[in-house]
Amino acid sequence: MESKNYVNLSPMGIETDSMAIISEELSHLNIEEELSRIVKRIIHTTADFEYAHLFEANPQAYQAAIKALKSSCKIYVDTGMISAGVSKPALKKLNCSVDNFVHDQDVVTKAKELGITRSICGIDKAASKSEFKIYMIGNAPTALVRICELAKEGEINPDLVIGVPVGFVGAAESKQMLKESGLNYMIVRGRKGGSTVAVAILNAIMYDLIKRD
Repeated sequence: MESKNYVNLSPMGIETDSMAIISEELSHLNIEEELSRIVKRIIHTTADFEYAHLFEANPQAYQAAIKALKSSCKIYVDTGMISAGVSKPALKKLNCSVDNFVHDQDVVTKAKELGITRSICGIDKAASKSEFKIYMIGNAPTALVRICELAKEGEINPDLVIGVPVGFVGAAESKQMLKESGLNYMIVRGRKGGSTVAVAILNAIMYDLIKRD
């Protein structure tokens, strides 16, 4: 596609032009419409077209996410970066909220006492609160593993887990564990991912739901 010879200075114009470019470059792929909007949002965030092949969701995941968001759910996230990046106007319109417990003093103390990550202890704390219907993991494979363990024990059954931890140790394995857990999931296979990818996924779903102008 021939590049334009100007820079669009309008925020919405930039996004519109970017999405048009992404759509054209993905036109040869047969991606389900609802999921394609998520994939495009990820690529818009990362400029990495490999995500079109790495993103995966089970068949019920998208509608489960919509149902949870319509119920004004709470969303647990494993990093402050996710909390900062999720669209505040969209959350407000849906009467939803995000929480992260890894800096809570009780979580810090428990992690030190047990010699485990704060991410694991944060998941344990969130699991004790039934209002968390969506879990978003963008950084810590240990958090994703803990979600799978709690699900297997019957201690947790969220409507959706967005599992996209990034890294070289345990990231790919934790995503595969989520895929096999029986939970509704959205993942990117392999080492790639991160908090920005998690944000892109949730924002795409929320924008779909509220039909953002």
